[in-house]
Amino acid sequence: MPTFKLVISYDGTGYHGFQYQENAYTVQEALEKALLKLYGEKIRVGAAGRTDAGVHARGQVVSFRASDRIPGDRLKQALNGILPRDIVIVEAGEVAEDFRSRRDAKGKVYTYSIDNGPYPDVFLRNYSWYLPCRLDLARMRETAAYFVGEHDFKAFQAAGSPVKTTVRTIYSLTITKNNHLIVLRFEGNGFLYKMVRTITGTLVKVGQGKRSPGEVLEALRNGVRRYAGPTAPAKGLCLEKVLY
Repeated sequence: MPTFKLVISYDGTGYHGFQYQENAYTVQEALEKALLKLYGEKIRVGAAGRTDAGVHARGQVVSFRASDRIPGDRLKQALNGILPRDIVIVEAGEVAEDFRSRRDAKGKVYTYSIDNGPYPDVFLRNYSWYLPCRLDLARMRETAAYFVGEHDFKAFQAAGSPVKTTVRTIYSLTITKNNHLIVLRFEGNGFLYKMVRTITGTLVKVGQGKRSPGEVLEALRNGVRRYAGPTAPAKGLCLEKVLY
């Protein structure tokens, strides 16, 4: 049975995350409904990243197996004609039969957006964390450098997702500002549950002068959760790309 890979983009505002849930509408449910309509059979999909409620994606990767071989261009066009307008298929095509989007992923790229203007930007309200306070970006960048490399990130995860190990590698963590929009870009081999949002919340506390770089280093070295910051809101987070 052939295996297909989709690269999808979605606005997570109206969804309770990607993964299927009872009594809650998710991206997976919307996608599987579209596949049922197209193929006439129930198809289960697997995603590289299980984004939470309100989290967005520009480059989520999904894989599934189906009995019919529909060429990639036709598959993309057909699904985009069925799916809600806040989910878009960017790429579609047949891949090796044993490909699995989650298992085969080598890393991910996330961005987190902060609206740092004097008043909220109405067009960013669903895609950023509004923080009108002054943030010391130099101090935030200095602290961000501590996270780069292989570390035990147990102080920067949320409860609720058991894993074999809390050690992860962050390849790069950059902070840029364009006018009032601050963007944190994370690239790593994997991320724990709410890890990106917790690191973001921690760096914001540093930028506000409410956490010292030394406290953050202590959290990294000893896994002390109280030295880390709060979990940033979901709406500022976007899964940009999955690395293979």
